[in-house]
Amino acid sequence: MQVTETLNEGLKREIKVVVPAGDMEGRLMDRLNDAKSKAQIKGFRPGKVPISHLRKMYGKSLMAEVVNDILSNSTREVLAERGEKAAMQPEVSMTEDEKEAEKILDGKADFEFSISYQIIPNIEITDASTISITRPVVEISDEEVEEQVRQIAESARSYETKDGKAAEGDRVTLDYTGKIDGEPFEGGSDTDANLVIGSNRFIPGFEEQLVGSKAGDEKTINVTFPTDYPVEALAGKDAAFDIKVKEVAAPGALEINDDLAKQLGLESADRLRQVVREQIEGQFGQLTRQKIKRELLDQLDEAYKFEAPSNLVEAEFENIWRQVVKDLEEAGHTFEDEDTTEEEARAEYQRLAERRVRLGLVLSEIGEKANVQITDEEMQRAIYDQVRKYPGQEQAIYDYLRQTPDAIQSIRAPLFEEKVVDHLMTLANVTDKTVTREELMADDEAEAPAKEAKASKAKAAPKKKAEPAADAEEKPAARKTAPKKAAAKKAKDAE
Repeated sequence: MQVTETLNEGLKREIKVVVPAGDMEGRLMDRLNDAKSKAQIKGFRPGKVPISHLRKMYGKSLMAEVVNDILSNSTREVLAERGEKAAMQPEVSMTEDEKEAEKILDGKADFEFSISYQIIPNIEITDASTISITRPVVEISDEEVEEQVRQIAESARSYETKDGKAAEGDRVTLDYTGKIDGEPFEGGSDTDANLVIGSNRFIPGFEEQLVGSKAGDEKTINVTFPTDYPVEALAGKDAAFDIKVKEVAAPGALEINDDLAKQLGLESADRLRQVVREQIEGQFGQLTRQKIKRELLDQLDEAYKFEAPSNLVEAEFENIWRQVVKDLEEAGHTFEDEDTTEEEARAEYQRLAERRVRLGLVLSEIGEKANVQITDEEMQRAIYDQVRKYPGQEQAIYDYLRQTPDAIQSIRAPLFEEKVVDHLMTLANVTDKTVTREELMADDEAEAPAKEAKASKAKAAPKKKAEPAADAEEKPAARKTAPKKAAAKKAKDAE
């Protein structure tokens, strides 16, 4: 096999490979001899079929197998000999001339083809101890824990049906239908909704107008959606809600004791406080992790400047751009609504794609040199987490993952990245800095409106502000135990 480099420009490479006809003939004869010992052809004893007869019958199909084997193995061999890594699967091109191809299959012509690819550039890894990271840490006060526990107790508070008018703190069960300009709107209706007056779950002015109502009352509540309401179609609009009050219930005593903890599957009130503290620490810990990872990546971005393979950058850009366009379409927005143009947005996301590719290559190189490994147990856990997102389709998802190597890689890649980040954090100079929760969350507030808008589309326009998507799709009446209680129970189950 003769290998000749025909292009070496930046990261682009093109290699011409020629396999002489004599070599092709030799490979074909090896296959024919192997076939001779196995062939069972009428008129010939086993192992006695003449090679010439086998070649006449199977020569071209066996030569086609030779060609496929060469194409399959040559790319790997060429890259290994050159000490190069291809950024993506190399492209192989060969003659499209039928007469030339016929000669190759007949063993009468050299087999020529070319391999085109882009290489991953050599990355010299610098000393990670030069990286300095400031880790923001929020100290959790006993008062904050107690406030969260109180909210859990509030959500678990019992209510008893009462005669008479609803007052602040009472729970009202009602049906409602919201209308704007006389027409019902999506997400503006519900039945058997439970609402505690004063909880501020619904938009301003709604709950106050329930004070004084009693079971059996029917009335219309007029309110105005806030101008910053996350659902743009409703923001600032006047709405009328036709309601029917089904029940008024007075709250029982607010108690924080062992009995409350046992309702949540915990052994004591002290254990409840411990679980709540761990949850708060976990939530702040995730934010801290995001911030220090972002700071680490920013420093790596500054430290490693090199040309990224354009095919990887283009693939990453296409992934980003598809999501951008999808998000705009779902929101009913244009680029002008976002104070930009398509051209400016493309340029911005092109830069983002280049950064992601470079950082991905850097982290991959660091992880490889540090021998960072993803265990089978970690992969199985990650696959399970993916599969359980599709209840009722588990087997189909497992089958898809088994048959789709790229899908498995998409699960493995973020696991590997996080472990490389962990590795770098053990080498970097990390300094803790105590901050308030407001300081910790400050940089993330800009992202909140988009997240809230997306979450709020699914359900219940009367809410004062958007909730997490899981809650947004749940009917208000289903929230009798409240998210805080469910969270505490989830923490218990996770132990």
